[in-house]
Amino acid sequence: MTSATIKLFLPRGDAKSLRTAEISNWTGKAVAAPRTELDDLFGREELDKAGVYILTGTDPVTNSPRAYIGEAEVLRDRLKQHKAKEFWVSVIVFVSKDENLTKAHVRYLESRLLAEALQVNRFSLEQNQASGARLPESDREDMEVFLARIRQLLPVLGSDLLAPIAQQATSLDSGGVLFCRLKGAEARGQRTPDGFVVFRGSTAVLDERPSADAYPYVLAHRRQLIADGTLRPKDGFYVFTKDMEFSSPSAAAAVIHGGSANGLIAWKTDDGRSLKQVEEGL
Repeated sequence: MTSATIKLFLPRGDAKSLRTAEISNWTGKAVAAPRTELDDLFGREELDKAGVYILTGTDPVTNSPRAYIGEAEVLRDRLKQHKAKEFWVSVIVFVSKDENLTKAHVRYLESRLLAEALQVNRFSLEQNQASGARLPESDREDMEVFLARIRQLLPVLGSDLLAPIAQQATSLDSGGVLFCRLKGAEARGQRTPDGFVVFRGSTAVLDERPSADAYPYVLAHRRQLIADGTLRPKDGFYVFTKDMEFSSPSAAAAVIHGGSANGLIAWKTDDGRSLKQVEEGL
């Protein structure tokens, strides 16, 4: 990923209030705000421009992260139409400071953002396709650069919409790729900046431990993953249908074991060293 110098401006001095973000030598600009500050957002001149926007919040039915990705020639007018959508609590818009983004450009960006968000699969999306736009080759390259900058700014602005859940481990210092094996089930995973990820295709035991009743949060988490299709029964095990991030190695191991588990011991390297031993340099 290209290095970047990012300039954040907090008009109110509060990182959760309205804020802007720019990257050195980039013509774009981001403006983010909570839904409670829409009037302040609508008063900004950036909202007169063409751009793309991302609404994020929580699905009221599943309690999972939900997002809407859109584009508009005049962002203010389009965002006002979205007041009827109940789920979202924050918005991030991206515009060009030199006003070189056309309708075709923002349609292209919307389509690419939507495709990446679907692939990453962290958020459920309000829509599953965008019309896109045909652009000359040089314009496509410019928009891919613009998209790369959006990827860099989103985490800085508090959104992991495009952040891959699983990234290739670069060393064993953080555990590398680890294995959790129990009664024929085998899961693969690794530490992440936000916790621990279990890779798609991993398996978990089908039956829960008798002691699991003492840990209702473990049962609730497993049942939620079963209900949303992340865990599906196959050949006597549950199979992870996608990369799944947990808050900790123990939370991941508990779902795999069907009961409480110490993740620092349950997760091991292929040669048998526990995560605890790896992190202690043993």
